[in-house]
Amino acid sequence: MMGTVKKDNWDDEYSIIGDKGEIGFIDFEDDKSICNYDPDEEGSVVISVPFPFVRGKPQSIIVGETSKYSITIANTASDPVELWGVRIFCSNPADSFTLSLLEPPSANSKVENVRGFLESYSIEDRVLQPHQTLTIWLSCKPKEMGLYTSVLHFDVGDDRIERVVFLLAEDKVSQSLASNRPYSRTPRRKQFVMDEYAFSSRPAKSHPVKAMVRGIKFKLPEFPIPRDARELLENKRVPDVLMEGLNRKNYASFFSALLIMEELHLEKEMRCHDMEFIGMRRKGAQLLALEVPGLAERRPSLVHGDYVFVKLASSTTANTVHKGCIYRVEADEVLLRFTKDLHACHQNGNLYNVRFAYNRVNIRRLYQAVEAAENLEPDLLFPSQSTRRRLITTARFVPFTSSLNAEQMHSVQMILGCEGAPPYVIYGPPGTGKTMTLVEAVLQVYATRKDGRILVCAASNSAADHILEKVISHEVAKVKENELFRLNASSRPYEDLQPDHIRFCYSVDSIFKCPPLDALIKYRIVISTYTCSLLLHAEGIGRGHFSHIFLDESGQASEPESMVPISSFCQRNTVVVLAGDPKQLGPVVYSKDAEAFGLGKSYLQRLFECEFYQNEDEGFVTKLVRNYRCHPTILHLPSKLFYKGELLACKEDTSSSLSSDMALLPSKEFPVLFVGIQGCDEREGNNPSWFNRIEASKVVEIIRKLRESTDINETDIGVITPYRQQVQKIKKALETWEMLDVKVGSVEQFQGQEREVIIVSCVRSTVKHNNFDRTYCLGFLSNPKRFNVSITRARSLLIIVGNPHIINKDPYWEELLWYCVDNNSYKGCPLPERPIPGRGLNCETGDSYVSTSRSRDIVPETLRAVTNEAECLDGWK
Repeated sequence: MMGTVKKDNWDDEYSIIGDKGEIGFIDFEDDKSICNYDPDEEGSVVISVPFPFVRGKPQSIIVGETSKYSITIANTASDPVELWGVRIFCSNPADSFTLSLLEPPSANSKVENVRGFLESYSIEDRVLQPHQTLTIWLSCKPKEMGLYTSVLHFDVGDDRIERVVFLLAEDKVSQSLASNRPYSRTPRRKQFVMDEYAFSSRPAKSHPVKAMVRGIKFKLPEFPIPRDARELLENKRVPDVLMEGLNRKNYASFFSALLIMEELHLEKEMRCHDMEFIGMRRKGAQLLALEVPGLAERRPSLVHGDYVFVKLASSTTANTVHKGCIYRVEADEVLLRFTKDLHACHQNGNLYNVRFAYNRVNIRRLYQAVEAAENLEPDLLFPSQSTRRRLITTARFVPFTSSLNAEQMHSVQMILGCEGAPPYVIYGPPGTGKTMTLVEAVLQVYATRKDGRILVCAASNSAADHILEKVISHEVAKVKENELFRLNASSRPYEDLQPDHIRFCYSVDSIFKCPPLDALIKYRIVISTYTCSLLLHAEGIGRGHFSHIFLDESGQASEPESMVPISSFCQRNTVVVLAGDPKQLGPVVYSKDAEAFGLGKSYLQRLFECEFYQNEDEGFVTKLVRNYRCHPTILHLPSKLFYKGELLACKEDTSSSLSSDMALLPSKEFPVLFVGIQGCDEREGNNPSWFNRIEASKVVEIIRKLRESTDINETDIGVITPYRQQVQKIKKALETWEMLDVKVGSVEQFQGQEREVIIVSCVRSTVKHNNFDRTYCLGFLSNPKRFNVSITRARSLLIIVGNPHIINKDPYWEELLWYCVDNNSYKGCPLPERPIPGRGLNCETGDSYVSTSRSRDIVPETLRAVTNEAECLDGWK
C-alpha cells in the first residue's frame, strides 16, 4: 500500500499535485496496529492524530457537509528540523481529502475568506524552528455514504511519519439508527435452586364440562436425559456412538445422542431469557400477567401450557419457588396461573426472579420416532446398502393441473407406479413447482386409488396450510370435505388459521384437537406438520393405515423429524414421497455441535448419498428443471453453481418492465445489481446481534428510489439480512418513511417465498467478525445453502448491498460479485483485486474446497474463550 520517495526527487514529486499513491480496503478492526502510534519511535517531531477514533470507531460525518480537523506538527527539539513536505499519499474514495494551511471556511464565513482559501493534496517544504508548532488542516466532504480512508505522509529530516485517517460518512437515516448504549455482554445471572417448589396444575385446554373425556391409547414417554450422557456432553466430550458414524445397528442411539446434544443446548439457551427483579400484575382473580421482552419474536418461544418458575427477588434463600403454567400467550406478555397461595399473597409491587422452562414435547416426539425407526425396512433407512435398481411400471393419467410440464408429469407417473420402499423423491430446485407436483400426485392417488389413504406433512404450519389451499382449490379433483382433515397442535392459536380452513379442522372451545379414532379412519387425506402427525398415532392410527406418505419441504426437516410420520405409519408397501431440494437450507438446528455431527443433515440429503439418488435414477428421483420464478439473469448463477447448469428459465414475462424507467440499474437488461459500500459492524446494549446502519440506510434509499421510479408495491419488495438486529434497524428506518409493508427478515423466513424485488444486506465489514461467523455458522458466509436461497427469492430484480472486500472471501459470493462486475452492474466503493479464477470453488458442481475433521472434543480449546459469547448469538439458525 505504501510507497517510498527518494530525496533527490522531492522537487519533481511534489511539483505534480495529482501524483498520488493507491489504497485498497484497510480493515482497521482486524488490524488494530494501524492507528496505534508511538511518539518515542517517531523522533523529536510530534504529530497529532487527525480525526481520532471515538470508542474504537471512526468519527461520523454527514454526506455533503465539509468536516475538518486540525493537525499539529510540533518540533520538541532545540534544533531546527527540515519538514520536506506533507502530502496525502492516497485516499479512498480518491481525492476525498484535502490539506490547507488555513482553517477551511464555514457556511457563514465572509466572502473574502472563502475566495482567499486554498486547498491542495500537499503542503510544500519548510523549516520547523526549535519548539515551533505548525498547524495544518485536513478536510473531507463526502459525496456518498460509507467508510472514507486517507493516508498522510510527513517527511521530517531523514524520516517519514505516517498517519492513517478513517471517517464514516452517513446520512440522517443512518444517524437515527446509531446506538446510544455501548455493547456489553450480559453478566451471568445467579440461578435460584428449584429442588422444591409449589406447583400449580397445568391449565385445562378446554371447558371441563364440554371437553371430550377419552384415554390416550399411546402415551408419549418422558425420555429423561440420562445422567451419564448429560455429564459427558457438559464436559465437552463426544459420545462413542457419534464417533462411529451412523449405521443400521446404532440408528436409535446415534440420533438419540444428537437429540440430547440439541436439548442441552436449548436448555442453556433458555437460561439467556431468565429475568430478575420483574413485576407481575393481576389479570382477573386467578391470573398474573408477565411482560416478556422479545416474546413477539419468539425470544423466548413460549406456548400455552409451558412452565414458568418464579420466586420473590430478595436475598433470603428460603423464599418459596413457585411453578406456574402459561394460560395464554399474547403479543408481549404471558398470562400465568400459580397456586392459590401465591395469588393470595401477590401484590402488584412485588418483584420476582423468573426462570422459563424449555418445552420438551416436540423433542420427546423425536426420541420416540428414532426408537421406532429401528423397526423399519432397511430399504427406507439405508437404501444404499439394501436396494437394487428398480423399474417402475407407469400408466397414463389425466392431470388435474393443465399446466404441468414434462418433468412434473413424469414424476406423478412414477409415484403412481410405486409399490413401497425405497422413498421416491421430487427433486425441486427453486421455483420449479415441486409443491404443485406433490399436490397433483396427492389428488391422483385420491382419485384413482379408492382404498388410498394419504398423509401429507410439511415443515411448518404455513406450508401445511398452503398445501391445504392447493388441494381444496382444485375444482376438477373435487375432494370431498368430509374426507379431508387438517390436523393442528393444541398450542396453535385458533385465530392463526384462515376462516375458510376451519371447516377442515377439529376443535373444542376454540382449542385445536385430534378427533377420536372412529372419526380419523374416515379421512382419506390428512395434512399436518411433521411432529404434530404423532397425535394420530396417540389416537390409535397404526402402521399401514396410510397407503401414501408425502413429506413436503423435506430438506428443511431433520431426520428425526422425518421419522415421526415414517416410523409411526410405514409398512413395507407404504409409498413414501419426499419433495425438496438438498441444495437449499437444511433443518434448523440450534446446537452447532449436533449440527456438525449429523443432525443438520436432512433425511433427504442423506438419501442423496445413495448412488441411485445421486445419479438421479428415474426409479428413485425426478429432477424438476424448469424455473417459473426468476428472470434468466438471476437464475444463471445458481443454476451454474448448484444444479450443473441444467435449470431452464421459463418465466413468462422477462421484459424487464420493472427496470425500464429506473436509473438505479446501470444495465437495463441485467436485473442483478451489486452496491458496494464500506460500513461499520456494530452492536448495542447487551444485544449480541450485529447491525450495520450504513447498509441499513442504503437499503432504505434503494427502496425509496424503487417506489419513486416504478409502480411496484411495497408488498412486492423483500429485504433479506442474516442478523436480527439489522432486521430491526431496517424496519425502524422504513417506519420513519411509512413503508410498513416491505417484508424484512432472515433467509430462513424467506425460504419457500418470493418477491418481485429482493434486496440483500450482508452487514459484515470486517474480516475479524467474518472469521467468527465461520466458526459458529452465523451470517451468510461459508454457508452455500443460505447463499442459494438468498439469490433465488427474486423474480425480477436482485440487489446486493455489502462490502465487496469482505464477502469476496467466500467463493460463492465472490462469483456473484464478479458476475455483476463483468456485466457492468456494479456501483459503489472501489473493488478488491480480482483473484485467479476458480479459487476454492468448483463451478461445475458448486462444491467448495473445505476440509473438515472430527475431534473427540466438541469445542476446540482455542475456541472455548469465545464460546460463551456465541451461545446467545442469533445467526438466525
